[in-house]
Amino acid sequence: MDRTLIPASYKSILDIWQTEQAIKFIKETFQTELAGELKLRRITAPLLVESGTGLNDNLSGTELPVRFSLKTLEGKHVEIVQSLAKWKRYALWRHHIEPGMGIYTDMNAIRPNEITDNLHSVYVDQWDWEKVILPRERTEQTLRKCVKSIYYAIKRTQFLLSEHYPLLKPTLPHDIFFIHAEELRSKYPGLSPKERENAIAREYGAVFIQGIGGPLGDGTLHDERSPDYDDWSTETGTGLFGLNGDIIIHHPVLETAVELSSMGIRVNPQSLQLQLERANALDRVPLKFHKLLLNNVLPQTIGGGIGQSRLCMLLLKKCHIGEVQSSVWPQSTLNTCAEADVFLF
Repeated sequence: MDRTLIPASYKSILDIWQTEQAIKFIKETFQTELAGELKLRRITAPLLVESGTGLNDNLSGTELPVRFSLKTLEGKHVEIVQSLAKWKRYALWRHHIEPGMGIYTDMNAIRPNEITDNLHSVYVDQWDWEKVILPRERTEQTLRKCVKSIYYAIKRTQFLLSEHYPLLKPTLPHDIFFIHAEELRSKYPGLSPKERENAIAREYGAVFIQGIGGPLGDGTLHDERSPDYDDWSTETGTGLFGLNGDIIIHHPVLETAVELSSMGIRVNPQSLQLQLERANALDRVPLKFHKLLLNNVLPQTIGGGIGQSRLCMLLLKKCHIGEVQSSVWPQSTLNTCAEADVFLF
């Protein structure tokens, strides 16, 4: 299945080899900026985790990871990670990271159920990061301060990139706009969640949509979230719910919203119990990760993932994620891109 569309007037600004060099520059620059902004240390990440520990990301709960047995583990099953959302919190505890400090890592994942299009690939590469906070810092203020730090790191990377490649002129707005998912629903009552994202991103350029995962005023969800990492049930200072959200950027080439990062303050024992109940996922309670969290062993944290290929795609003004990463694509995608003279790695 494929939903690739190439704009009629599209032509890459950089050639293939310039693109390769620019990808390297973006990745090296951004991770340095991110680490400085959030006080993060680099850590080595796993490609595999043991099945049945609760450490793999369940995403929305329906996606199945790549799973197989290992001879060296006497036939026990392992899974290729879908993200490191829960593993990072476990790593912070094991490494005894103090409050105010955190970790980041290069995460490579396989999501075999992904439907590919201009923005989606079965291969996922992102910077996964996580930071220890104090219980009293589990606030909307902490969340928004962190979002701004990430956005400013993106903006500085864009500026430095334009110094090397003047044709890639900076287009991001000065600041990022904040709105709750319920406020967004009220603003665009006749639109679907994805259409709302497109509309608000078109209006402001860069937006953080807060409170994703919990039910909205009409009982619907803006989008699904796993119940065991982001805290989408806690009431904020606005009277609305959710200490998590997505950084959304308007992509001028595709004229669409791009989710660049999903992030948030993580669940504490109380909100984890509540969200597992609401998601009918109490079967996860006996798992290793969940037992540690419910017993208040793991630290309080904030964290998220930032798409590497999506950031490169956005800053390089590319129209397809395959222009900045090497993956596998349906024959229909290969045909569509070949006809439009779009080179896929």
